[in-house]
Amino acid sequence: MKIRVVSDKEEISTLSNDEEIVHLAFRPSNTDIFELVKRCPNVKALHIPSSYKRTISKAAKMYLDMENIDLLEGDVWGHRKDLNEYSEVSQNVYDRITEYKAEGIPEEDIIDKMVKETRLSAEFIRFLVKQE
Repeated sequence: MKIRVVSDKEEISTLSNDEEIVHLAFRPSNTDIFELVKRCPNVKALHIPSSYKRTISKAAKMYLDMENIDLLEGDVWGHRKDLNEYSEVSQNVYDRITEYKAEGIPEEDIIDKMVKETRLSAEFIRFLVKQE
């Protein structure tokens, strides 16, 4: 899965309308979130650093909830935007989730194991488990 990394609000206008997950590396305003959702009607999740997530307004959270868009906390560790505008979730992550599901491991245990194995947040792993 590719995560489009957006460094500033000016980049929102350059997004493709088929983006599914967008990482916002800046503190978004309500207007920024509304513009992004309007620009990318297929977006499934917004991924933002924890310090920024705490400052998202209740109105923006309600709007995202009404649009069935998950607001995920986390960072894109080691990503260099100057080399690629996308960060990618390794296929190994999906393979491990599939293995754990096949073994009948409960979802919460899968999330705990994957958080320990990867540098991804529990919320993001939960989102990936739901997508599988």
